[in-house]
Order: sequence, then C-alpha cells, then structure tokens
Amino acid sequence: MSHAPSPAPRAALLLFGAGDFAFNLYWQAVNLYLLFFYIDTLRLAPALAGTLFLIGAGWDGVADFAAGVVAERMRRPYRWLIGWGALPLGLAFIAMFAAPKGAWGTALAAQMGFRTLYAFTNIPYAAWTTRLAGTSAERSLLAGLRMIFGAVAATLVAGTLPGLVQALGSFAAASTLLAAMGVPLLLAIAWRVPERRPTIGLAVRHRIGPALALLAGNRAFVALNLAAAAGAAASALTTQSVLYYFRYVLADDPAGPRALAAMAFASLVATPLWTIAARSAGARAAWLVACGLALALPAGFVLIPNPDVGAATLFLLGMQVAFAGFGLAAWTLLPDSVDWGAAQSGVRVEAIAFGTFALAQKAALAAAGFAIGAIYQASGFVAGAPQGPASLAAIRWLMLAGPALLLLAALAAILALPLRKDTLAELAA
Repeated sequence: MSHAPSPAPRAALLLFGAGDFAFNLYWQAVNLYLLFFYIDTLRLAPALAGTLFLIGAGWDGVADFAAGVVAERMRRPYRWLIGWGALPLGLAFIAMFAAPKGAWGTALAAQMGFRTLYAFTNIPYAAWTTRLAGTSAERSLLAGLRMIFGAVAATLVAGTLPGLVQALGSFAAASTLLAAMGVPLLLAIAWRVPERRPTIGLAVRHRIGPALALLAGNRAFVALNLAAAAGAAASALTTQSVLYYFRYVLADDPAGPRALAAMAFASLVATPLWTIAARSAGARAAWLVACGLALALPAGFVLIPNPDVGAATLFLLGMQVAFAGFGLAAWTLLPDSVDWGAAQSGVRVEAIAFGTFALAQKAALAAAGFAIGAIYQASGFVAGAPQGPASLAAIRWLMLAGPALLLLAALAAILALPLRKDTLAELAA
C-alpha cells in the first residue's frame, strides 16, 4: 500500500509552479530558436545544424538520466541540487547563444554544457512534484500551475526574443536578460518551498540495473513514456517548422514569431481548462480528447487549397491547445505511474523514473530536430534564399504528416495505459 504525502500549502504550490517560468525561459529559447540561431545566425549548413541539435538533445537525455541516478543515490534534498545549479545554469545559457559565426565546435560544446546543467537542476525539480502533491487531482492542479507559468514564459520568449535580439544587438545580450529573470526565481524556490520525503522504499539506494528492471516492469510507466515521447516529437516537428513555414511557404517572415507567441498564449488559456478536465474526468481521458483534436486538425488543414497566414495561425493555435493537453496529462500521470509501480512491487523508484522519462522525451526531440535538418538538406533548402518546390513541400508536409503519424502512435500507447481516474485510490484502499 502506498501512503502518499499530503499536499503542501497553496502558497508553496504556487511558488513551486513558478519554477517552470524560469525553466521555460531557457527551454523555450532552445526549443524555438536554437536551430534557427544555428542556421540563420551562425550560418551553419542545415544538416550540420540538425546534427548539432541531435547530438545536444541526445546528450540532454543522457544527462537527464544521470541526474536522476545521482539524485536517487545521493539522498540529498532536491532543493539542494536546484539551489547550487541555478547560477551556473544561467551562465551556461548565455554562453550557448554567444557562439561565434561558423564555430560549430564551440556551439556544440556550449550547448552540451547548458544541457548538462539544465538536467541537474530540472530533474530534481520535476521529481519534487511527487513530494508536494499526493493525489492525482492535486497533481493535476500542480501540473496545471507549472504549465501556466511555463506558457507565460513561452509567450514571453516567442513574442519578444527576436525583438530583444534586434534591440540589444545579439542573441547573447538577449539571453543575458532572460537568465537575469530565471536565476533568482530558482534560488527562491530552493530556499522557500518545503520538501517532504516519502516513506515507501526510502531506505533503498537503487543500483541502475535493478531500478531499470523495475521501471521496465511498470506497465503504466512504459505506456506513459511511449505516449509522451511520440507526443513530444509531434510537438517539436510542429513548433520548429513554424518560422520556416511562415518565412518561406507563406512569404511573411514577421508572422512567424507572432504565431509562436500566439501558440504560447493558447497554451496559457487552454491549460486551466485541461486542468479542470483532468481533475474531473481523469488525466488519461483528457489525453485521449487532446489526441483526437490533434489528429483532426492536420486532416482538416490539408483540405484548404491555399491556406493564408490566418488559416495557418488558427491551425497552429488548435494544435497548441491539443499539445497543452498532452503536457498536462503526462506530468499528472508521471508521479501516478511512480506510485503505481511502488504499489505493485513495494519498491519506490522516483528520481531515476523522472530521469528515464526525460531521456525518452529528449531522444524524441533529438530525432525531430535531426529529421528537420536532414529532410531540409535533402530537399535542397538554402537558408535566406527563395526555396524551390521540393523545399517548400518538405516544410509543409513535415509540419503536417510527420506529427499525424506520431500522434497515431501516441494514441495507441494512451489506450494501453492502465491508469484511470481512481486507480491509485483503489490501490491504496
């Protein structure tokens, strides 16, 4: 039987949720603009830029897993790792966007340094959620708070980063401003948010092999990872195609950042609604609805003969609403899957589970980034130049068909997920 901790005070939950504002200042800049920075600012060949992104994102997953192992075996409070990592993380973020033109080796080293430090602060932060909320409903609330703050950061980054770069003169200067907001917030969380420790399996210092065997036998955790990885890759193909679609297919360069900002705002609006749905009907049910929406939208968009900026923006807003449902459900169900595995085996694998989950996510994102660079290169894409029919078709179909195929795989995994709204309550009864 699993005895989950009671939830922390609402003020602590609110401050903790704000941590995703800090992390998303960094993550959204990387997710939305790093590949663009490599291709259009550093002037790296698209295939090389995609390869750097692949290597960095792949390393990110390895670092996430390593961070989970370290957090599990050190038995240090999660707040300790976050507090010590906050300032180095901010400095590494600045260095990543300060690479000189054409210096792909420097760019790769800076990216890997940033991703390492990000993992060793973000994985303890994510694992901390199991200790702040003890029920699936409370975890939906906490996930919703995190995603709302993350969406605020995404809106800020998507809508203002190009303008900041232009006003301040460089990506490095703009990233310094973002880091100046992120570092103090993470320090405040490490200082002020209480951390409670679960009792089940607490004395076990997991070795990697047995811990992975427990996770592999956790049917809820496996299905969740498959669904979330496919959804993350679908989201990445969609969002990282936006700037190219508006610049080259629709010939409206300024509309790209505006669409990204609108997508982030759509997440902000949609997340409270998905939170209510998950608390009412269960996170799995909410995820199924989101998946159905995300599959219907591309099917409808391809039927539009000559979509304009307005139609494309509406399509992307709808997709972002669906992806917000994916994220809310995944972050609600991840701690639930940890509890489900502990109830089945009697041994709790916590931080390593979060590290493994992040590894699967980052592997999916790495593959998506590499696919964009490789397919663009094969289609004859040339940055800053008018594109031929093959390049335009590649941009269009990579944004539509790629996510649809991945979403079908996510749907199959969600249907196999054994977690329902009252599953944990039934196990604890």
